[in-house]
Amino acid sequence: MLVCLTAHQRTTPLDALERLSVIGDDLAPRLRDAHESIRGAVVLSTCNRFEAYFDLVDDPELPSPIPAMDAAMEELSELAGLPYRDVRETVDFAHGNRVAHHLFSVASGLDSVAVGEEEISGQVGRALTAARDQGMTTAPLEHLFQRAAETSRAVKNGTQLSESGRSLVRLAVDLVSSRLTWATARVLLVGTGRYAAATLAALRSAGATDIRVHSRTGRKRFAQQEHLTIVPVEEYAAEAAAADLVITCTAVTDRFVLEADAHDNARGIHSDPQIIIDLGMPRNVDPRIGEFAGIELLDLDTIRVHAPVDEVATIGQAREIVATSARRHAAARRVHEVAPEVVHLRGFVRGLVDEELARNRRAGAPPEVEAALRRLSGVMLHHLIAQGHTLAANGSGTAWAEAVRTVFPDLTAGDDHGAAGAS
Repeated sequence: MLVCLTAHQRTTPLDALERLSVIGDDLAPRLRDAHESIRGAVVLSTCNRFEAYFDLVDDPELPSPIPAMDAAMEELSELAGLPYRDVRETVDFAHGNRVAHHLFSVASGLDSVAVGEEEISGQVGRALTAARDQGMTTAPLEHLFQRAAETSRAVKNGTQLSESGRSLVRLAVDLVSSRLTWATARVLLVGTGRYAAATLAALRSAGATDIRVHSRTGRKRFAQQEHLTIVPVEEYAAEAAAADLVITCTAVTDRFVLEADAHDNARGIHSDPQIIIDLGMPRNVDPRIGEFAGIELLDLDTIRVHAPVDEVATIGQAREIVATSARRHAAARRVHEVAPEVVHLRGFVRGLVDEELARNRRAGAPPEVEAALRRLSGVMLHHLIAQGHTLAANGSGTAWAEAVRTVFPDLTAGDDHGAAGAS
């Protein structure tokens, strides 16, 4: 059974989302070990969401996923330092095919602040890779995330949703464009990770040319590749104070990249207005900075409030692709659920045929008899299994499997067909 826990910026307070985002890279194993029925976990953490996808053991004695998810939320509560009640009230829960529909929407950018954003599909793929490297994936989780990647590509290729190059940072840049003269604006980019490339692309697309980069970890490769001015640590405070626009997007979480008092002191000689865009999760910038005169601070909450309403028709096309993909995924899973009976049925019938052919050979039957018998058994198997797959895809696979076990009771005895063959 597939289950999902999700916390999103629209429904979860930013403070709680921040706590969840810094739990650590070993979260998937901790969640897997939270309950005996959890056999796999994939964690997706981005700048505006935290999600955990689980594969639970199909056990008749544990028919409900609630105990396992309660245990997982208790683990999240402990690791994030949040009251369990807060986690329970702010984390959404989905199971069954709702999980596929949700993940496909997420991977396609339909559940993002900037609808159709470009970065999310890559983040979904990296979440699967990380879980795979930790040995946390299972076949159902692999299939789920691979189908999510396929759906994302189908939405990108089948709609105009991605034509505007949407992303959270592009939305933020659009929000401040009316208050900046890009050709002369002095821009400081703090962070050189995966999101830095998208941020730089958005800035250059807007017309920014004077872009400087500071890496808190001392990385220089990104700035050198992009021919940007590197700001060393000893010049950082002065540069941050002098910039017209500061954009932060670093994953370093031990402290703010801009502390309120220190930045206020550094700004003492500067009277020009300054805009700061904080794209970090958790926050990169001390929120008190937004209270200072002359400084406008845009964080994820502010950007979300100003997110535009997108084209209804385009989004409708994308949602239909997602819904169709989710239905196909559900049908494929239901067909997979009857696979054990299909395998045993094939073995049972072929065992009977082999026993009958052995008797015919001893009796001197001509080769045509063997060919005819094998052809007849193949046709019968094809019709039986095709009917089983059709019924399974429509949600009646359990009834077909029970009928097969009733009609062919020897299936439960493995590959021993002797008694049935002699009857």
